[in-house]
Amino acid sequence: MLKKRIYTLLIIIIGISLGFFVYKSEPINGHAPAKPAFLTSFFERHQMPFKLGLDLSGGTHLVYEADVSKIPVADVASSMQVLRNVVDARVNSKQVSGVLGVLEPLIQIKEGGVGAQGSEQLIVDLPGVTDVTQAEQTIGETPTLDFRLKSDKPAEPIKATVGADGKLVVPAPDPAVGYVSTGLTGRYLSTAAVQFDQNTGSAYVALTFNAEGAKLFDDITKANIGKTLAIFLDGQVISAPTIQTEITGGQAVITGNFTPVQAKSLASSLSYGALPVPIHLVSSELIGPSLGVQAMKDGIFAGIIGFIVIGLFLLFWYRLPGLVAVIALALYIVMTLTVFKLLHVTLSSAAIAGFIISIGVAVDANVLIFERIKEELRGGRTVPDAITAGFDRAWLSIRDSNISTIITALILFSLFAGTFVRGFAITLLLGVLISMFSAILISRLFLRSVATKEGSRVTNFLFGSGFSSAKAHAVTTK
Repeated sequence: MLKKRIYTLLIIIIGISLGFFVYKSEPINGHAPAKPAFLTSFFERHQMPFKLGLDLSGGTHLVYEADVSKIPVADVASSMQVLRNVVDARVNSKQVSGVLGVLEPLIQIKEGGVGAQGSEQLIVDLPGVTDVTQAEQTIGETPTLDFRLKSDKPAEPIKATVGADGKLVVPAPDPAVGYVSTGLTGRYLSTAAVQFDQNTGSAYVALTFNAEGAKLFDDITKANIGKTLAIFLDGQVISAPTIQTEITGGQAVITGNFTPVQAKSLASSLSYGALPVPIHLVSSELIGPSLGVQAMKDGIFAGIIGFIVIGLFLLFWYRLPGLVAVIALALYIVMTLTVFKLLHVTLSSAAIAGFIISIGVAVDANVLIFERIKEELRGGRTVPDAITAGFDRAWLSIRDSNISTIITALILFSLFAGTFVRGFAITLLLGVLISMFSAILISRLFLRSVATKEGSRVTNFLFGSGFSSAKAHAVTTK
């Protein structure tokens, strides 16, 4: 019993520490909350505010137009999906490097309507990005990628002209001169990754083409062994490897005297810079939060009121187990918010809805456990035995219901990636997993630490519910 109470005290101390972390790491009106002097420098270095979605924090709304005039009609839909995936990868790669700080971009495809000849639109919403110019420059006019063969025809000499000032003007050489298109573009490229030779340790770039690209690449390499196949990104040559042999299966490597940094740069250019179709920005807008700061304050206030009402009900109806449930629920909320901070989960209105539902799941699990315990007490068991049997009997129902919720969240996450539904699924999934831990382990430990084998009136009252007392039996020894 003493050991259980020590563990309970340690968990409560850990919960208080996590709550302290959640509060102190959250700026208030752009400034860190007041704190002791000896902690000032620590929290100034470790500010970790919650990431808010576009509907709560505002952000940047960008509309790009994609030129699909040269794409077969049957391939437009798949090309636009590849475009969406590549832009999403670019945004997330910038987030990793700390340029944009976006974790839940909303990237949508808008099909061209009647009269929209050869054009589709890509809509990019960037939560929390208030510098439109920075967003435009970071995403950029994403270049196109294509593979071109070195022409056998000699290049025409560059012709100099005389300018209006009488000086000789020599035009810069066009890097595309002397190369012919092969039809192999970025829309056929699936992956580009840095790998290392196991024998020499030298870096190289491994390319993987899709099925259609693999066939086209096979035909190109088969007919042009010994020729240069240059890779153009936005009209500039980024690599000019020589075809050594026919390459089948859609797997190719670019070798050379690459340093790891050079190989990584080339792979990034191929992965994040390659688009199946050209795009250009047609409009940009800085939008404010639709819910606003006041709505956030109202939501927090409503959450506190809801927690108090639920806590009072649990205390009134389940008494001592209800008090345990309130403490466990508070710890659950603190643990979940800590996970959201550490994983940088973006809290949109949909994500917050998922979190609130997970709180309801946590309360439901505790209610189910307490009802099972009450049944065991009425059956004549002692309080410790009733707690053990109640948890064992309730576990199967809690497990099955939570697994069904987890499966639903996983389906939503996989089918609606890139939308606010994904944020709902993430917070619901994390919340349910943490609630299972909270209800089964924390609540169980807390109840066992306060359980007594004495069947006194006080015990019957504390472990009773509603308007009745428990029928806990005392353990007698002969």
